[in-house]
Amino acid sequence: MKKLIPSFFGAIVFYTIIPLADFLPLDFKKIARWLPWVGILLGIILGFMTEILTLMDFPPLTKAVLITGFWIFLTGGLHLDGIIDTADGLAVQNPEKRLEVMRDSNSGAFGIMAGIIVILLKITSISEINDYLSFYLIFCASYSRWGQLMAIALYRYLREEGKGAFLKENLNLPTDIILGSLFIIPLLIMQYFWLNQSLTLISFTLVIGITISLLIGWWFKKQLGGHTGDTYGATVEWSEALILCFLTLAK
Repeated sequence: MKKLIPSFFGAIVFYTIIPLADFLPLDFKKIARWLPWVGILLGIILGFMTEILTLMDFPPLTKAVLITGFWIFLTGGLHLDGIIDTADGLAVQNPEKRLEVMRDSNSGAFGIMAGIIVILLKITSISEINDYLSFYLIFCASYSRWGQLMAIALYRYLREEGKGAFLKENLNLPTDIILGSLFIIPLLIMQYFWLNQSLTLISFTLVIGITISLLIGWWFKKQLGGHTGDTYGATVEWSEALILCFLTLAK
């Protein structure tokens, strides 16, 4: 327990801009196992904001833009930067030069377009989800980060000197995967007992969350032969956007 708590605080500091008290202990070595739980924390904050905006009677589109903008703010643009760099790299026809292009801090046209598409998908989807929006933000933020956790665990890291290398090096399998996957239990309990959703709807959302999160990580591995810190971020962003898209079908 003495090691778990500092690593959880470390995950919050690393993956978000949420302020923590200076006296709290921080450990950044094993923060990857907390990814889905950080997603739940982010989702709760976004859900609370959603309820406030709804009470203030903001129009759906305006509310969606504010939520998406605050979402990016809470993460410091960490994952959005990854999606831009990844898109620039994948746009290169020569596979051997893709990692080199992804190292370049300058944003190219393909990266900017990818970032815009993801943001538009989120805004549009959020504006069209009428029921359970606050919960679905929690659902989306947690499952997308579970997808990143699985990508870290399942696929090799491509850069020895990369900023995300320590995430894989310090992952303790299978313990950290089990700990990271336990977030599914409270979400299922919330859906069944609090939201009174049908088993059909619960099953649909469960399949969507798991399938999209795993497929996105696998697809990036297929393109590059493995993952980098940028593709970790891209996995989160694309998973969030596509999960939200499919949740517009959840009735």
